[in-house]
Amino acid sequence: MYRGRFAPSPTGRLHFGSLVAALGSWLFARAANGRWIVRMEDIDHEREVPGAAADILATLSAFGLQSDEPVVFQSARTELYKAARDRLAAAGHVYRCWCSRSDLEPYGGIHPAECVAHETTRPPAWRVRVYGEIRTFADAIQGTTTQHLARTAGDFVIWRADTGCAYQLAVVVDDAAQGVTDIVRGADLLDSTPRQMWLQHLLGLPHPRYAHLPLVLGADGRKLSKHTAALPVDAHDPLPALCTALRFLGQAPAACHTPHALLAHAVRAFDARAISHATSTPAPFVALRKDVC
Repeated sequence: MYRGRFAPSPTGRLHFGSLVAALGSWLFARAANGRWIVRMEDIDHEREVPGAAADILATLSAFGLQSDEPVVFQSARTELYKAARDRLAAAGHVYRCWCSRSDLEPYGGIHPAECVAHETTRPPAWRVRVYGEIRTFADAIQGTTTQHLARTAGDFVIWRADTGCAYQLAVVVDDAAQGVTDIVRGADLLDSTPRQMWLQHLLGLPHPRYAHLPLVLGADGRKLSKHTAALPVDAHDPLPALCTALRFLGQAPAACHTPHALLAHAVRAFDARAISHATSTPAPFVALRKDVC
């Protein structure tokens, strides 16, 4: 069975870019008669906003996007991540590293095959060896992507010295544990996919299928995000933003009076081929109009 997911970080309220990612992953799952699950990626405690997780879940529900299974919180899964790290360590695939950003500046910020730290007094991070690995995968929207890991990412961090498990390892462990077969998300994570596939290979985990949606850009040409103070969508009036998100994904919304009716029509008419192959697209600010449907 198709199993898709939406994995927001609770660093603020749900904005239009996140709505597009949630709706896109939901449509792919529903069109395949599959399941759609929500996972809260809340391991970055410094950036987490109190109450944001509950607000995101309530907003998704108001838009008719509800998880088919209980929501999983990464903050409660540390032992799973440690077990994966220890498996990689036992096989010799990871090593402790004391390098700072300044240590890596001569290398363009990319960690070489050997640690180049000038001091060893601070706590170490853990990095995974990429060797000469080259990863190629076929993305359902963006096409074929190839990445030489050593040149593009270098030996990358899977466990941070200060905050624990890093994103790349956590997402790989969780996707496998939750049986995710298909990952639909924003194109800002396209470059992360080869690294995640490498970790899947080292841990003996299955490779999901991938589809990366075009990013929503703000008026300044940057990715619409909480960091750029993107306005949250209105949970009390979901139809305008929901209709606009459908149009952003190349779908034609029907004239409906409720989110559930609109989504039901969207699933029946869903055409993944209509989604733009661009990696980014300017935001359609008509999302604020009341008559957009």
